[in-house]
Amino acid sequence: MASTSPAYGDSGLGVRAPLLHLPNYAVATFTERLDRHGGEPGFEAVIGYDADEPIGYAYGNTIRSGDRWWTRMSEPMAPEVTADPVFALKELGVRTPWRGTGAARRIHEDLAGNRPEERITLMVNPAAGDGKVLALYESWGYSAVNNRGAQGVPPA
Repeated sequence: MASTSPAYGDSGLGVRAPLLHLPNYAVATFTERLDRHGGEPGFEAVIGYDADEPIGYAYGNTIRSGDRWWTRMSEPMAPEVTADPVFALKELGVRTPWRGTGAARRIHEDLAGNRPEERITLMVNPAAGDGKVLALYESWGYSAVNNRGAQGVPPA
């Protein structure tokens, strides 16, 4: 991966192509979610490139105590965890040919590496990629601290 960009264009990076038939991954659903997240405090996004070809993206924003993010946990988070602003990594995806190359880590670092927040949080479906997604985040130093509550609502 040669570079990243601090902007986010359309969702046509090919990352989601195999999942577009699922309601939570449909272009309209993704666009609505991106529009909502893009208007939240501290929003930032990057696109990773190989030469001039977009290969992946990541985005997130600042969350604070009482944010919708925290209310979706199955167990309340300790006040010392939610008292200070936290960076919520909302999406990270890499196109298939670049998976396993370190591109996801570089995109992640370009997005999260210079954030002012002291903590980063993310939600991972443990079954995603047959557990590979969770294992990847754990290899980067993340650890599970809670579960998402059973709300019957797709992640946002």
